[in-house]
Amino acid sequence: MSRYSIVIMFLALTTALVSCKKQDRSSATGWVYNSEEWGGFQKLDYKGQIAGPNLVLIEGGTFTMGNPQEDVMFQWDAVPRRVTVSSFYMDETEVANIDYREFVYWNRRVFGEQYPERLREILPDTMVWREELAYNEPYVENYFRHPSYDDYPVVGVSWDQANEFCKWRTDRVNEMLLIEKGVLNPNPEQKNADNFNTEAYLAGKYEGSVKKNLKDLSTGGERSVNYSDGIMLPSYRLPTEAEWEYAAYGLLGNLESEQNDLISDRRIYPWDGNSLRYKYRGKEQGAFLANFKVRSGNYMGVSGNLNDKASIPGPVRDFYPNDFGLYNMAGNVNEWVADVYRPTNSLTLRDVDNQDLNPFRGNEFKTKVRNEDGSLVEKDEYGRLQERLMSDEEVKRIESLDVADARNYLDGDEDSGAEYVFGENSLISDSTRVIKGGSWADRPYWLSPGARRYMDQSKSSRSLGFRCAMTRNGPSAGNDGAGGNQFKKASKKKSKRKF
Repeated sequence: MSRYSIVIMFLALTTALVSCKKQDRSSATGWVYNSEEWGGFQKLDYKGQIAGPNLVLIEGGTFTMGNPQEDVMFQWDAVPRRVTVSSFYMDETEVANIDYREFVYWNRRVFGEQYPERLREILPDTMVWREELAYNEPYVENYFRHPSYDDYPVVGVSWDQANEFCKWRTDRVNEMLLIEKGVLNPNPEQKNADNFNTEAYLAGKYEGSVKKNLKDLSTGGERSVNYSDGIMLPSYRLPTEAEWEYAAYGLLGNLESEQNDLISDRRIYPWDGNSLRYKYRGKEQGAFLANFKVRSGNYMGVSGNLNDKASIPGPVRDFYPNDFGLYNMAGNVNEWVADVYRPTNSLTLRDVDNQDLNPFRGNEFKTKVRNEDGSLVEKDEYGRLQERLMSDEEVKRIESLDVADARNYLDGDEDSGAEYVFGENSLISDSTRVIKGGSWADRPYWLSPGARRYMDQSKSSRSLGFRCAMTRNGPSAGNDGAGGNQFKKASKKKSKRKF
């Protein structure tokens, strides 16, 4: 054999080996991934979950949940206990008027003609500003609608309305991602039930204006996007009480060093120390760190030297962010969280009630409504898949569950000795939700992230707003392993506020 032939054979063998090496194979079967010839099973080169608009990653961890202050209200409903919160995402600001007006506008455009009641369901109650012995009529007319207040937090929104906003936002963000991916065309002509809904799209109940579907490796044709493609994001939602409190404290800034896991100090507020004023030298020294009511009749200080620049809620990016990069986690407006309120949430009643990983009260385990043949029933009038609570029979098949509606789970058990009957022995019920954070109208006590109050989920207030959260899938420390550490110096960012 000539030297030339040997060289040719060597090059051919090398090419074959390189080609085989490039093929990504299953570690279980040896079959080739992403190949029509081998069946088309797909394995993504996935870079990790991206952060949705306005979200920042909150790297999870352990902390002492509960009120670190003396319980001057004698409620004993926030007794400290150690819990762990998984990593998640949270809005860096409260939801602003401009954001909520976009929500109202979209619903008016899509549902307004045939379902005008939809607008009545979601509009904020601007009458929350009205009072017998105060002249607040300008806020009734202007606070939500006037562009001067675009960047101020939306108020007068119930817990139910906040959840509707979260659902709408999920669908608009995922629709935007599919448009940017080149799968769908923008379609402003959507009407009534024929609108993009994430679950309906994934279930094949909505097609939309298709630009170019993904290639189907199993058939050689094309297919719509499914959730395992990693393009769409999990749902926006309200944060749990534990998530909100953990994010508000921002204890990331109190790590003694990057080499150990010791927290140097607890916090009363989302910043160090027990002072409500900026303590470092400079022109901002002595300025307040949050928007709150200093004392009776004093909402913003004296003319010429206003301390928090707002007699009502202020812009959502005022003041310094905490160490996670979150603005106004104390003051400005109280915020809805997902949990049903119970005064025993923080007490060690029994292990099952004192869940110490991602604690949450409020679960309602649901399933999709199906026909007798197992197919999904038609969408509702708003284009959503219909749901129902799991039946007792379905619950029994899940060993870890006792009930489908866990909002009042263990309320009347012999250990807790508590049974809440609204109007008879209690002012709380299964529709009573936790609010956190303190507001422009509150005294400093309520600014501590551990403090907790409650309100019925159908009610609203001029001092109550919300922000959204999202579940984090994948590595807790983030896609690059940095996690929350990227926000270690967040508290040194320049605020847009002019002192």
